This record gives sequence, structure tokens and C-alpha cells, in this order.
Amino acid sequence: MPETASLDHKSRLKALREQLAQDGVDGFIVPRTDEHQGEYVPPQAQRLAWLSGFTGSAGLATVLMDRAAIFVDGRYTIQVRQEVSEQLFAYQHLVEEPAHQWLEDNVSAGMRIAYDPWLQSENQIKALRKGVEKAGGVLVPLSENPLDKVWLDQPARPCTKSMPYVLKHAGKSSRDKREEIGKLLTKSEADCAVLSLPDSIAWLLNVRGEDVDHTPLVLSFAVVHADGAVQWFVDSEKVTSETLSALDNQVEVAEPETLEARLETFARDGKRVLVDPATCPERITALLDKSGANLVRAMDPVSLPKARKNTSELDGIRAAHIRDGAAMVRFLKWVTESALERADTDNPVTEMEAVHKLLSFREEVPLFKDSSFDTISGAGPNGALCHYKVSDESSLPLKRDEIFLIDSGGQYLDGTTDITRTVIIGTPNEEMKDRFTRVLMGHIALSTAKFPKGTNGIQLDSLARRPLWDAGLDYDHGTGHGVGCFLGVHEGPQRIAKASSPVALEPGMFLSNEPGYYKAGEYGIRIENLIIVRDAGKMVGLDTPLYDFETVTLCPIDLRLIEPSLMSAADIKWLNDYHAWVRKELAPLLDEEHVAWLDAATQAI
Repeated sequence: MPETASLDHKSRLKALREQLAQDGVDGFIVPRTDEHQGEYVPPQAQRLAWLSGFTGSAGLATVLMDRAAIFVDGRYTIQVRQEVSEQLFAYQHLVEEPAHQWLEDNVSAGMRIAYDPWLQSENQIKALRKGVEKAGGVLVPLSENPLDKVWLDQPARPCTKSMPYVLKHAGKSSRDKREEIGKLLTKSEADCAVLSLPDSIAWLLNVRGEDVDHTPLVLSFAVVHADGAVQWFVDSEKVTSETLSALDNQVEVAEPETLEARLETFARDGKRVLVDPATCPERITALLDKSGANLVRAMDPVSLPKARKNTSELDGIRAAHIRDGAAMVRFLKWVTESALERADTDNPVTEMEAVHKLLSFREEVPLFKDSSFDTISGAGPNGALCHYKVSDESSLPLKRDEIFLIDSGGQYLDGTTDITRTVIIGTPNEEMKDRFTRVLMGHIALSTAKFPKGTNGIQLDSLARRPLWDAGLDYDHGTGHGVGCFLGVHEGPQRIAKASSPVALEPGMFLSNEPGYYKAGEYGIRIENLIIVRDAGKMVGLDTPLYDFETVTLCPIDLRLIEPSLMSAADIKWLNDYHAWVRKELAPLLDEEHVAWLDAATQAI
């Protein structure tokens, strides 16, 4: 077989099918995830991209001997058609046309459909198994991933050095966190819990790493016990002496290869082991079950404590957003002026140039470590691709009278930022102003919401969509995702979306507020600030706590794209108050030239 690096996707699909035949199976499921269910995965785990060409952050493929399909959500319905051949894969919507339904419709009786149990959770496998079995087939785990067998130049697993996350930024010691989780386990009547999410482990142990791009994680597993003891299953080469000294003798470091044997020991000892069926690899759950463990199926016990940011984390987040906002002002001044000046020349500003320029501004900011994700830099029609990833080949010029969308963020030692701004290069038309203003009105509606304790994101989502719905418009992505503190820019369990997490919003939770509108082939609009859930008193006549949101992102919203006649007096007041706050906080960090630009960009309407 030739080196697969030189093979096109048709040849890669053919090689996989030949391997499946050798393994005695009739199909295979290829998820976008790694063993840790992460959004950002290392090059070694980019199996879906290698096989199909799809580079988005969420997706799955199903491969049979005579057909295949690729499943993506609403963010990627346009992108998948640009990256993946329809001759090789049928395009399916991950939510509306799920993989289990496709398998039920396409698998024949007696077929053996395989999967890698390290790459799928128990919940995911349950749904897929139901579809396969309804068709008369059987879903079987494989001990070796057949795609890895034909990916001959597959990169090695990452092995970067870890570092301790200091108490000044973490706000709580690892010992205190472990004791907190131990008490939660006791309450759940569990002796220990398997942690498979690297951000849970990073938060619990106060460690950070560089195993994946843009998210400071150490890829590893851990088991935390009700007495606060922890076994950390991590490549010893990742654990520096500095990290070891920051951990105490209740944290045992063990090689990842010993995880399964240790879990079998826990099972034989009759321990009650908590696993999260939504995130823990099915391989671990099945191993514990087979070994006779008493399984407690529940949400990762670290998720909620991690989501509720403490005072030090919140102070750091606010400080990071002030510094990041100043960098954004410098960028927006440059991009709006330079793009217009160069629009009719042979040297226009391009999407890629904008990415590099914004990074250069952030790199000058104290405590900056990395971008928090690949910057989405979309000019004109590329802005309509919600999660567009610019390349040298796709990079468009920023043209006169076109909309430019920039979605970006920074990883700072004291906080993670994520901000989207949409600007006009020149003069907008009336449709652009209408759509932008409706997105802004939805953004304001969510920003100013008050809601009782127990409210979850699905109950708030429609507030952001109402102004668009009034005009028969909508957007096919969530309105808000959780954000970590020098951790993942996407963090659960809290969300604001049509199909949202049932987890109620609580004070200290940190989320995005990002309604949008996308006109395929023409432009995209999104306005994104980050918000913190906070106490807002009590419900009138009741003893029920009332919550609202604190906005922490500081950056002008393009006044040229606003149609004030659509807005209420309260909307206009919010915008003017927001811009006054932006001026007050950012002006001390800017020189006279940028202060003058900021004053004009944030004048009252």
C-alpha cells in the first residue's frame, strides 16, 4: 500500500474499506473526537479530517462498503460541502438527520458495524446500537482502530510539559478542590469517580499544559476518591518537577497504560465507581461493568464546581477582558481604516492578514499565552460560514461596502476571552442594517434578562431570537456556550440554545451571548460578548433568588450598521450605556489616536 499521506480521500476511503474487510466487519463509525471527547483534538486524533477532508470541530462519519455519510451540525452545513466530496459522502445534519437513523435506514440484516470504544461515550453508543439493531445488524467494538492501521503517517500522540496553575489565578487550592469533590462523591454514594475530561482534571489539580492547540490541557485520565486522593494517569514525561512539587502526596502519578488494570482492581474491591455516561469512553464503562463494579452513572462531579467561577477567577476574567478590549480597539481601528484605504488597490487587506494583525496586537498584551481558538475571519460570503477557517487558499480580500466578521479570543493566564464583532467596510445597504440591528436587539434582550433560580438556557434562548423571528429569520447555532478560566473556550454543562442543557444557570457561570444572521453567499453577522450569571435580588413576593447577567466584554459595536428606528428606547439606552462603559474602561490603556477613534466609535445615538 502506498504512503497514505499522498493518497486522496477516495483512496483513503478505499483503504479503510479494505481494512474493514480484513477485520471481518461491514462498516465503521468515525467520530471527530478523541478519547477525551474534546472539541480541540491533537493531530494524531484528526481521523475524520484525514478520511473525509472535513476540518470542523464537530462531526461524525459512517462508512459502509458501498456508501458513506458525514454528519455535521448547522454551523458547518456550507463548509462541509466545500471540503468533502459528495461522490464519497452523503451530507447529513447531525441533529435533524442523526447517525443512528441513517444506520437504521442503510444497514442490512446480519451486518457487523464496528466502532472504537475509546472514541464514543456510553450514551452515544446506545443511540447508535439502537439504529443498527433495528436494521437487524450488530454493533461491535474493536480493540484496534482500523483507520489507524491504514493511516501510515499518523502523527505521534502529543507529549508536552505541564505547568502548575498558581493559586493567585486559580483562587482555590487543589487540595480544597479535591476535598470538595470528595464530599460530592460521598453525597452520591460513590467511592470514586473516573475523570476523562482533561479540563476537569486541569481544574481539579490546578495544572495546565499544551497538548492541544489553543486550550491549555494535559491529555490524561484521573480517578478521584471520596477521601480526596487522586490517581493521575498521565505520561510521566509531561509531569515536570515544578508540577510535582505543586501537588501533594494525595496525588499519585501513574502511566496511562496502567489505567485499565487499576479500574479492574477497584471493581474487584467492590468500589462504587461514578462514570459520566455522556463523556466517559464506552471502553471504560464496559470494562468496569464487566469487572463487576457497582457503577454510579452521573454527571462528571467536577463539571458544576468548575463552571461556578470563584471570586479570584471572576476578577481575573474581568481584568483579562479589559486588556483584550484594548487590543480589539487597536485592531478594529486598523482593519476598518486600512481595508477601506486599500479596497481599490492591488494590495487589499485580506482575511488572513487580519488574523495575523489581530494576533500581533494580542501578543503585546500582558499575560497573553495563545489564541483561544482559530480566529474566524470572514469577509463577505465567507462570513456566512459560521465556523469558517481561513487558509491562504480561501483568504478573500475585504471589499468596499461589504461586511466583515471577526470571531476571536485570547488565552490569558487570568482568563479566557471570546468576542465577535461585525463591521462594515464602507457603507452598508438597508438590508444589512436591518439584519444587524435585529441581531443587536436580540443580544440586548439576553444581556438584560432577569430570571429566577432554576432557569436553564433553553428557557432564555428565544429572547435572543425574537427580533429575528419577527422578520421570519433565524440562525442555526446555539446562542451561548460556557467558557472556562484559562481553559476551554467552550465549556459545559451550561448552555443557551434551542436544544439546551437541562442544567440550571447559577451565579458565577460564565457564558457567551452571540446571536447571529447568515445570508449564504453574501455575508454573516454575529455580535458576541461574554457574560457572568450573578445575583439580582429576590422575586417579588417570593423567597426565590433572582439572577441576571454581567457583561464583561468591552469593545465597540459598529454604529454604522445600526438602524435606530427599529430599536426601543430601552435598547438605545443599553447601547449608549454600554459604549460609555467601554470608553471609561479602555481609554486609560490607549494612546490619544486610539482614544479619539474610540470616542467616535462609541458616541451616543
